[in-house]
Amino acid sequence: MKIKTKLTLGVGLLFLLIVTLSAISIWNLQQMKKDTELILKANYNTLTYSRNMLRELDHFRNDSLAIKLFEENLAKQRINVTEKGEKKATENLTIHFGQLANNKENTLLYPLIRQDILDIMMLNMQAISRKSASAMQTSENANLWIGTTGALCFLIAFVLLVNLPGNIANPIAELTASIKAITDRNYRQRVHLDGHSEFSELASSFNTMAEKLEEYAGSNLSRLLMEKKRIETLINNMHDPVIGLDEQQIVLFANDEAFRIIGLNREDILGKRISELAVQNDLLRSLCNDPALEKPRTGTIRIYADGKESFFEQELIPINIVPTGEKDEQFIGSVILLRNITPFRELDLAKTNFIATVSHELKTPIASIKMGLQLLHNETTGKLNQEQENLLQSIGEDSDRLLRITGELLNMSQVETGNIQLNIRQCNAHEMISYAVDATHIAAESKHLHVRIDMQEHLPLIKADPEKVAWVLTNFLSNAIRYSPEQGDIIVGITLKKEKICFSVQDHGKGIDNRYQQRIFERYFQVPGSNRTGTGLGLAISKEFIEAQGGEIGLESKPGMGSTFYFYLPL
Repeated sequence: MKIKTKLTLGVGLLFLLIVTLSAISIWNLQQMKKDTELILKANYNTLTYSRNMLRELDHFRNDSLAIKLFEENLAKQRINVTEKGEKKATENLTIHFGQLANNKENTLLYPLIRQDILDIMMLNMQAISRKSASAMQTSENANLWIGTTGALCFLIAFVLLVNLPGNIANPIAELTASIKAITDRNYRQRVHLDGHSEFSELASSFNTMAEKLEEYAGSNLSRLLMEKKRIETLINNMHDPVIGLDEQQIVLFANDEAFRIIGLNREDILGKRISELAVQNDLLRSLCNDPALEKPRTGTIRIYADGKESFFEQELIPINIVPTGEKDEQFIGSVILLRNITPFRELDLAKTNFIATVSHELKTPIASIKMGLQLLHNETTGKLNQEQENLLQSIGEDSDRLLRITGELLNMSQVETGNIQLNIRQCNAHEMISYAVDATHIAAESKHLHVRIDMQEHLPLIKADPEKVAWVLTNFLSNAIRYSPEQGDIIVGITLKKEKICFSVQDHGKGIDNRYQQRIFERYFQVPGSNRTGTGLGLAISKEFIEAQGGEIGLESKPGMGSTFYFYLPL
């Protein structure tokens, strides 16, 4: 039987019994009310009229008003005749009262009238006793019917109370336990409920679902979703902020670290276009400054979070796939990765400050050594033999090398701290080339190298810091002289290309391997196997000097065919 049918029958039967009990109670109460009203109207009123007539009968001789009142009560009694024999007694009372009214002195009529009144009262007293017994019987019958019906209602309600909650709650409890088992991945759990109720249908549907879940748990899709969940957990536990975008720039995922530095909640970001979020968020605005989001981008951004300044290395990684059955790559989204480099920046700053301090402190003793060498070379302090001259020359070369190294370290410290002092002005390119060539001609002549200047005519002036540009050209020439074979050629070129002046220094040395060309401008890097006479800072400083002036620097080299270092400066 259906649960709905059980509830309908049970509640309906209770409702019917309650209605029946109410109807029986109301009917019996109406019967008792009718009996009571009948006694009151038919008998009690007659007794009242009779009592009034007896009272007025004693005043007939002396009071005419008494006759009138007697006559009024008699008239009411004639209307209220209800019992058997009461009519005859009332007629006798009327005859005797008429005779007494005509002859008040007839004393024989008084006892007759009194007797008639008493007969009427006796008839009504007997009727009251009889009707009271009938009302009592009606009350007993009402109690019997109400008690029987109430007991039946209690019995049915008790049966429903014992059975109906169990019929509903037990299947629900079994279903709840089975659902918990399914939650614990026990997909072999089944529910067995007999009958044709809704719970049986629900159990059948549950068993079908469990069967499909068991089949699904063993499928590849389940493993794929598990791997997806594992990857999401891995990304969320990363200490570096990660933000994933689809091809429409809609945020697909982000880890807790990303939410923390962005300052927005998960529901405020996921599923929304990053360009819309960037309108009210400075960090997201800096992350999506490339509308296409198709090219990988790197850079360092500064973020103030958690009460301190942090540095992150920004990288935008495009995600391209080759769909199954196709050959061309398809762009499906991007991943923004922010690497926290704050500890490294702090260490780098400490290193820079240390190098700057040490370099500055070394310049004073080195200058004293240089001054001492000059005094020793002066014959007024005494004549030196050949061995002493050679020793002083060696000390002078080492002092020059130390002075050059400390100068480069100081320059690098300025670069790293952002304190590069530029004196930008209109300057002539030929003058800077000439200065660099003159500064290195002794070293070139010592190796019998020929330095040739290849410059276009009528070149315009450029805006640059001539000292910094000359320093870079001198560094390029020094490297070219160091790595060129003896009696070779070095070409210094100046050309005009697309509103920019290109400076280049070309040598014919052994060249630089392709593996090292991307790192040649890094700090402290030196090509393996080369003559390491410097600090590895010259090219790094050159790069910073040129880029600080809005220029570009680069290298072209082929192993065994020499190298060409160049840089561009705007007009």
